[in-house]
Amino acid sequence: MTYQQTLQYRIPGRSTLEITAEVGQVVRASGIAVGLAHVFVQHTSCSLTITENADASVRHDLETLARRWAPDGDAAYRHDYEGDDDMAAHARCVLTGCSVTIPVGNGELLLGTWQGVYLWEHRAQAHLRRVVVTVVG
Repeated sequence: MTYQQTLQYRIPGRSTLEITAEVGQVVRASGIAVGLAHVFVQHTSCSLTITENADASVRHDLETLARRWAPDGDAAYRHDYEGDDDMAAHARCVLTGCSVTIPVGNGELLLGTWQGVYLWEHRAQAHLRRVVVTVVG
């Protein structure tokens, strides 16, 4: 059995947005008790990650690291059609990934105690983002 739903989020510039609850709602709506939830963002300048959900300083520190990995406005970048953050956002997406897969058991996401699913916006400006959740079981 397979179930799929697309979620939309208006996310402000660079930030993380926890989407665990919404992904969990899709899993419950699927009626699938055991399987996998695949979560995929349909964009190349934001990403998905599973990380600490109890202490926001973790996400702040991850953003600090991302600024080091892929700084805005690097003179070596050729791709800057949409501004100084354009290539940096694409690089951050490549480094962090556009999907996560989570086991499902008893109709629920089997995340660890301190894990949450986050949409991580890498662009400086606000964007509307689409996230496809596919549950297979």
